[in-house]
Parts: sequence; structure tokens; C-alpha cells
Amino acid sequence: MEFSVLERKQLKGRTQVTFILPEDDPDGPVSVVGDFNHWNPAAHPLESRGDGTRAASISLPAHSAHSFRYLAAGDYWFDDEHADSHDGHNSRLHT
Repeated sequence: MEFSVLERKQLKGRTQVTFILPEDDPDGPVSVVGDFNHWNPAAHPLESRGDGTRAASISLPAHSAHSFRYLAAGDYWFDDEHADSHDGHNSRLHT
């Protein structure tokens, strides 16, 4: 994978997290799945932003921690190399 980015924006009592991946790496649709959406791949598909990237934004409680991974076409699961940490199975995000 070329790059991944986690952007955070503090809101009142919440943190908006934007998961960003290259538009074409990996090929096909990609979703961010995690404990915040009950690991449902239909909940947060990454959408093209028209600048060579695709992204999904999720509003999460401030001062919380979450496990997540990406799911691409062909049942290809992968972690975020720029996540705050990894627990051996998943990427970890701290708001």
C-alpha cells in the first residue's frame, strides 16, 4: 500500500476521524470496519475524493480507543500502518 492517513478533528465531546487511502491501492471497493460499526463492511465504505484518494469519516466519542481494519474486495483484510497502535490482530485508534 502506498500510504494511509488518519485525520482527526476535535468536535464538542467527539472526534471526527477520517480514514484516507489511495484511490486505486488496493483495487476495488474498500471499507473501514471496526468495533465502532460492529465490523459491518457496508457501514463505512471509502468514497473517492477526486484528488487521488478515497476516504470515510466517522464521529467517535472523545478520549476513547477503538479497534479497526480495512476490508477490500476479495475478502482482503489489512491494517493501517499509521494507526496509533496494533494489538496483534487489529489496528488501534485513540481519539
